[in-house]
Amino acid sequence: MQVFRVVGGARLSGEVPIVGAKNSVLKLMAAALLAPGQTTIANLPAISDVTIMNQLLERLGCEVSEHRDAAGTDVVAIGVPELPSDRAPYELVRKIRGSICVLGPLLARCGRAQVALPGGDAIGSRPLDMHFMGLEKMGAEVRVEHGYVIAEAGELRGATIWLDFPSVGATENILTTATLAKGTTVIDNAAREPEIVDLCQMLVSMGAQIDGVGTSTLEITGVDSLQPTSHRAVADRIVAGTWAVAAAMTRGDVTIRGGNAAHLEIALDKLHHAGATVEVLADGFRVAAQDRPRSFDVVTLPYPGLATDLQPQAIALLSIAEGTAMITENLFEARFMFCDEIARMGADVRTDGHHAVVRGKPELSGAPVRATDIRAGVGLVLAGLVAEGVTEVSEIHHIDRGYVRFDEQMRSLGADVTRVESEIF
Repeated sequence: MQVFRVVGGARLSGEVPIVGAKNSVLKLMAAALLAPGQTTIANLPAISDVTIMNQLLERLGCEVSEHRDAAGTDVVAIGVPELPSDRAPYELVRKIRGSICVLGPLLARCGRAQVALPGGDAIGSRPLDMHFMGLEKMGAEVRVEHGYVIAEAGELRGATIWLDFPSVGATENILTTATLAKGTTVIDNAAREPEIVDLCQMLVSMGAQIDGVGTSTLEITGVDSLQPTSHRAVADRIVAGTWAVAAAMTRGDVTIRGGNAAHLEIALDKLHHAGATVEVLADGFRVAAQDRPRSFDVVTLPYPGLATDLQPQAIALLSIAEGTAMITENLFEARFMFCDEIARMGADVRTDGHHAVVRGKPELSGAPVRATDIRAGVGLVLAGLVAEGVTEVSEIHHIDRGYVRFDEQMRSLGADVTRVESEIF
């Protein structure tokens, strides 16, 4: 089994590029199903989740190819048939949670969608009730049979839909379905994440009529058909935030090229209060620190709040910070599984329900640990950078799902992180 072997004592320094967001690119690829013809998406991250989505689209009848453009950017070209298959099989959907985003486009194009219940990270319950409610309000019949979500509609009609929680996935599926529905659909309490804005911008370039982009109320007027387009995916704010935290933890100096500081306002403000210097640049931002970080409290919330996907990285930093911090996790109840692993490295972390208390120590100690999800995995690698001795992080396939050549980028910044075979786990 491959593991990341992390030698402690690194100080990260240099530049790191940020490519397209995993949490946007997968949804953009699914949205290509809405228009027959070839859609291209640039700024593609070379991660395993994209490979799986390529395979899923091919199973749905698309021709998918990747290439690099003149600027050196990875691009995926998706040739969508006049009538795609309406069945997304279990063997692919189970691997990534984001695959549920084909439900809306398939229902809108085919009048029927069969999508296996999705898999993905083990970070807690993520029910599909709001997805189903929104589609049903637009006239679909939705049921679960033999492990598949089956949605059917003779005619999709616009509706006013209130989301009890600003769910990203529900917003995306309702939004893509509404683009081809009759009449006007209003989504109240819609998610406002930059990835939602990115999806809206691509849909508009395909001919969709969407008002309120970037707000909590989206108004979509259905059209008869959409056209293929070319689109550049938004930069990955979670990857950018990970490198920002790593710079502050290791008292390093890292320039994050292509990162959008405006998408990380609260996270970067927390790092500033921890003692780091944050400089916004024309093409990214820079984070530098000289002293041991100071503790700060964390509350995860939907955007524009602090992203839950940055919570493990924040705990890693707080574990070696001066003082005591309180973390409140409001989105995924199992996110604190990470705490059991970082405690193996000597971190003083106590959890109680949706809360955790972290008492910082001057140093952690290297230990064998296990990645339970994408962000927990990178959080453990970051902890290994500031630990005495060697840390081995197993189940790194999780990290490969969301980070491009993570070990190589770490080494480019001066860290001793290598991918090795191990028989320990």
